[in-house]
Amino acid sequence: MKQADVLKLLQAHQNERGIKNWIEMEQDSEYKSFGIGLTVLRKLAKEVGKNHELALQLWNSDCYDMKVLGVLIDEPKKITREQMEAQVKDLDYGMMVHVFSACGAPVAKVNFIDEVADEWVKSDDSVKRRCAYGFIYELSKSTKKSAPDDDYFMKYIRHIDETYDNEDQSVHLSMGGALMGIGKRNLKLNQAALKVAQRIGAIPVESGKTQCEPMDISKHLTSNYLKKKFAKT
Repeated sequence: MKQADVLKLLQAHQNERGIKNWIEMEQDSEYKSFGIGLTVLRKLAKEVGKNHELALQLWNSDCYDMKVLGVLIDEPKKITREQMEAQVKDLDYGMMVHVFSACGAPVAKVNFIDEVADEWVKSDDSVKRRCAYGFIYELSKSTKKSAPDDDYFMKYIRHIDETYDNEDQSVHLSMGGALMGIGKRNLKLNQAALKVAQRIGAIPVESGKTQCEPMDISKHLTSNYLKKKFAKT
């Protein structure tokens, strides 16, 4: 596909209600939107297919939906650190931080992601810190032999515990996500993460007009599924 083909695809799936919500929620944004939800955009990304060159073209668009697709169709082996540093400067709107850093994001699959996470988590930029915790969450899901060891994740459990109270509230959910992911790896990490989760309590979720339940990490880390999983170890 070419950028013109992607434009036609987005036009065919535009959502009037979503467009209205975008205008209301992102009044100061320099980007327009076709109002397409993330679930649909993920399906469209599969239809478009992986394409690094097209991904960069879509990223440079003035359309939010195109930029999201640009993130989703990128190829991890071709993503450079320079690209990541450039893109992170333009993520603080819509669902861009989430799309860029978590839930199977191609960027989070680069082979140097642990190095980026270690650097960005100490950044003065709250967006970089949010992404860093998203990357740590992605790393926590890895079952590869090359995945970080328990000491690596324990380091972040301690870091979250030590910094959470003074951290910007915009970063709290990302910290919670990382803590939850780490706590699902094994019993040792679960017990350490649960202790921190119980201390910080449920994390409020702000989502525009939508009323959302707070993120209760402790509830997730004490689920029957995890109890059964760890009972086998």
